[in-house]
Amino acid sequence: MPIKLPASLPAYDVLTREGVMVMSEDAAARQDIRPLRIGLLNLMPKKIQTETQFTRLIGATPLQIELSLIRMTEHQTRNTAAAHMEEFYRPFQDVKHEKFDGLIITGAPIEHLEFPDVTYWDELTEVMDWTQTNVHSTFGVCWGGMAMIYHFHGVQKHMLDDKAFGLYRQQNLAPASPYLRGFSDECFIPVSRWTEMRQEEISAAPGLRTLLASTETGPCLVEDPGHRALYIFNHFEYDSTTLAEEYQRDLASNQVEGAEIQLPESYFPNNDPSVPPSNRWRSHAHLLYGNWINEIYQTTSYDMERIGQG
Repeated sequence: MPIKLPASLPAYDVLTREGVMVMSEDAAARQDIRPLRIGLLNLMPKKIQTETQFTRLIGATPLQIELSLIRMTEHQTRNTAAAHMEEFYRPFQDVKHEKFDGLIITGAPIEHLEFPDVTYWDELTEVMDWTQTNVHSTFGVCWGGMAMIYHFHGVQKHMLDDKAFGLYRQQNLAPASPYLRGFSDECFIPVSRWTEMRQEEISAAPGLRTLLASTETGPCLVEDPGHRALYIFNHFEYDSTTLAEEYQRDLASNQVEGAEIQLPESYFPNNDPSVPPSNRWRSHAHLLYGNWINEIYQTTSYDMERIGQG
C-alpha cells in the first residue's frame, strides 16, 4: 500500500519519480481500510526537503499511511514559503484534540541553546506530554530525540569541542529488537551535530535501552518503552548529498567560528569533495522506519479513541 499525500505536495512528484508508491487523497478514500495516521512535527528550516526525506522512508512499507504535517503554533519559519505552510501544515493547537498512531519530531538547528531557552519550548513540552495520551508511538530525531529524552528523563545534551560530522559506523547492540529486524551487525549513519548524549547518563535513567551506538559518536538509537518512544540522535533520513550540501554551506558562510571546517568523516570517496558520495545507509534507513511502522501496525488499536489509554 502507498502513502497518502496531497497531489500538490512537492514530495508527491519527487517520490513518484523515484518509484515510491503514493496515492492521492481521493484514491485513498475509495479503499475500505483504516490507514495509519502518522504526524510529522517538522522543526527543520528547510521544510520541503525534510518532509520529502521522511515521507520517502515511511511510504516504503506495504501499509497505507495518512501523513499529517504539523508545525509549532506561534513559530514562523523564514526558509519556507508562507503559501506552502498555509496549504500543507496545521499548527499543533489545531490538531491536539486528534489521535495519531505515530508521530515523528524532527531535529532543529538550535543545539547551542539550552532547552528552556528555545522560543517554542513551552509548547514543545505540551506536545511531548500530549504524546502520552494521543499518540501510540513517537520517534524523536536528533535534536527532537534529545529534547524528548531530556524532558522525560532529565538526560542532558553536552556540547562537543568539534562537530561530529560525517558517516559513522554503528554497532548493533540489540539484534533481537523488533526495531532492528534485518539489521546487520554494523551499519553506517550520517551524523551532523555539535552535541552528544552520554551512554553512562542514559544507562542511569530507568527503562532506557540503547539499540545502536558508535565508539566514535556515542549512543545513536535509544528505546524508551515506558513512553512508547524511540530516540535517534543521528540522521538516517538524510539524502545522499545532504552532508555535502552542509559542508559546502559551511565553507561558503564560514559559520564555524574559530574552527577549521573539516571534511565529513568517511563520506567522500578518497576524501575528495569533487567526487559524488556513495549512499551506504539507505537500506538500513528503510529497515528502521519500516520496522517502526510495522510495530505500530501490530500494536495500535483499530479504534483510534483507545490510543493512549493503555
